[in-house]
Amino acid sequence: MAATKVLVTGAAGQLGRDAVLLLERQGYEVLACDRQEMDITDLDQCSEVIGEFGPEAIIHCAAHTAVDAAETDIDAAYLINAVGTRNVTVAAEKVGAKLVYISTDYVFDGQGSQPYHEYDNTDPKSIYGKSKRAGEILVQTLSTKYFIVRTSWVYGKYGNNFVKTMLKFGQERPVLQVVDDQKGSPTFTVDLATFLLELIGTEKYGIYHASNTGVCTWYEFTQAIFAEAEEILGLKFTAKLEPCTTEQFPRPAPRPRNSAMEHLSIRTNGFQDIRPWREGLKAFLKDIQ
Repeated sequence: MAATKVLVTGAAGQLGRDAVLLLERQGYEVLACDRQEMDITDLDQCSEVIGEFGPEAIIHCAAHTAVDAAETDIDAAYLINAVGTRNVTVAAEKVGAKLVYISTDYVFDGQGSQPYHEYDNTDPKSIYGKSKRAGEILVQTLSTKYFIVRTSWVYGKYGNNFVKTMLKFGQERPVLQVVDDQKGSPTFTVDLATFLLELIGTEKYGIYHASNTGVCTWYEFTQAIFAEAEEILGLKFTAKLEPCTTEQFPRPAPRPRNSAMEHLSIRTNGFQDIRPWREGLKAFLKDIQ
């Protein structure tokens, strides 16, 4: 049965907003929840809000995503990513709703040489990654109808993200150093949200890796951002772009060297793969024109 009523958590975030817009455009009845509408850390409130609305599917985007802050505020990361996810899952089960839990490439150690597929061993190195993995385990334990969707390098029209930052810095700074030894797959929120909508119309439960296809380093991604933005937006970038190493930019939380993800589940479940990352980037730039 296809869902007609869908609840979205984290609806003010960049992915949540695009998911809500897409759902509404396709005629779904949507309850867009942010902290004001439903505090996911409060189990009773989750049960009440979800119970009252009675969704057939829940897209759970709400998360603690401040990767560096999580290293020192461990409880906050687990409260939102683990306990909050448990609360949403328990409430979803009570009404028999399908659950989409948005997870991350940070559940892997990032040291492998090949793209990670859905059944590779997880071994998160950061508190953020560990807390998101804790959420995955709770979803797998407590939900009978789950889609765990791991994604990476997310950017969209409605958030603060790497692409917007580079567009700004590229026009303001004389020199811009970007790491060239971390690789992964950028993901445009609209492309990810489109896939999530496709998922909830099925019963093909399980773990999915979903990003735009293809792999690049942050430096290569920035080169593409500048080239496409000059072409599409007519922007002029004054910054001299230089590659650098991870060691030159020490951060509290370790970053995965390789967060490239293989879309094994998308293929084996007969879904069409998501378009290449550079196509997604072009679509985003046209979107913000």
